[in-house]
Amino acid sequence: MHIRVITRFIAILILFLGLCMMGPLVVSFVVRDDSTPAFLVSVAVTFAVGLILFVGTRTQEDRPLNHRDGVAIVTLGWVMAGLFGTLPYLLSGAIPDFTDAYFESLSGFTTTGASIFTDIESLPQGILLWRSLTQWLGGMGIIVLSIAILPYLGIGGMQLYKAEVPSPVVDKLKPRISETAKTLWKVYFSFTVIEVLLLVAGGMSVFDGVCHAFCTMPTGGFSTKNMSIAHYDSVYFDAVLIVFMLLAGINFSLHYRLIKGDLRIFGRDSECRVFLILVAVFVVLIALNIHGSVYSSMGQSLRHAAFQVSSIITTTGFVSADYETWPAFSQLVLLICMFLGAMAGSTGGGMKIMRVMLLMRHGYHQIFQIIHPHAVITLKLAGRPVPGEILSSIWGFFTLYLGLFVAASLTMAALGLDFVSSFASVAATIGNIGPGLGTVGPVRNYLDVPLLGKWVLVLCMLLGRLEIYTVIVLFAPAYWKK
Repeated sequence: MHIRVITRFIAILILFLGLCMMGPLVVSFVVRDDSTPAFLVSVAVTFAVGLILFVGTRTQEDRPLNHRDGVAIVTLGWVMAGLFGTLPYLLSGAIPDFTDAYFESLSGFTTTGASIFTDIESLPQGILLWRSLTQWLGGMGIIVLSIAILPYLGIGGMQLYKAEVPSPVVDKLKPRISETAKTLWKVYFSFTVIEVLLLVAGGMSVFDGVCHAFCTMPTGGFSTKNMSIAHYDSVYFDAVLIVFMLLAGINFSLHYRLIKGDLRIFGRDSECRVFLILVAVFVVLIALNIHGSVYSSMGQSLRHAAFQVSSIITTTGFVSADYETWPAFSQLVLLICMFLGAMAGSTGGGMKIMRVMLLMRHGYHQIFQIIHPHAVITLKLAGRPVPGEILSSIWGFFTLYLGLFVAASLTMAALGLDFVSSFASVAATIGNIGPGLGTVGPVRNYLDVPLLGKWVLVLCMLLGRLEIYTVIVLFAPAYWKK
């Protein structure tokens, strides 16, 4: 590994975070809330550390990044983003404890949306904006943004892009990886602006509209209200958010092709078809289940079922109703959504629909092979054969996902959480969803989770956001050998 090159990139990332803190600083100064001094110090400290590291490595000649460098930069980049993201919380007094501050910060950058705040509406606007901004930056990925704005890294950019983009198959839209990153961010930014305009047009304040849009497109789920979206009790807001949550859960390369004029791309893409069909089926099942038992009208049942299914399967985590009061069947369907997740190449978390599709097809092919032992079968996706290394990677991911899920759940149970809370807290963090069930349910938070448990869940957030391999490889002895 090239330690100085890695350090130089981390320094640039830290400087970029300091620049981003200027936005909440300006807002806090304009509205004259109590967080202005905290942001001033946070910006100064972040810039100072970034400059020291940058100047200390400026004599290092530029080198192409290898795969080890890419893995280290992405994982350390997220860890450092979470670390410097704690400064506004700690210095403003919004979160006096470091563990809680790091939990909230990394939950933002990993777009998990798990929170320790009990009274969100009492927070200064500067803190609320920073909280939302961390999710927006983490959604498409700080590393992808860095590739887009730092052309000199284009030579080794693919190593970062492959480690960062949550997809089993990396899709390059442009010949140069920096152009691909810029294209993705243009689409991401455009959707965010459109959502802000629609929310404001419906009566939401500009500040709340920006914060909620910042947390929708990255499928993050932080809200400026204690009751999340249920605070507004608005059919219009629910509808707008459902549309944009689903858009965020769809592969962004499909959005790009749609904008370029391929109007039937959603229907032709097999993963997208399965994703939208699953959403529709789950909505109907839950609506039928809660109709009569929770809501008297089918309209209300469909509205809340559609919102919660869209929110959970895309791993956004917004809440329009307390789904813990729903029947067990509906809760189980939502739990399945937590594991499935959104499409590959989206900002959503979970296992990803593409992986589940390929695993199911592979299982069917094995059954077919037993019946017809001499048949030659090729696993295909979109009419193209799936390389063996991709399928092996997916099976490895599935095995690690289940193994880590079981280990983390057992740890949480050993720390004193009940069965449902242990199971759901890990599912909600490793899937980057946020709200779970039990003591971490939709109307509760993670404040009372034991200290060690919070660090276990922090690791789960990081593993889920970076698709396990990028993090777990750092613990392999072979990674550190020449």
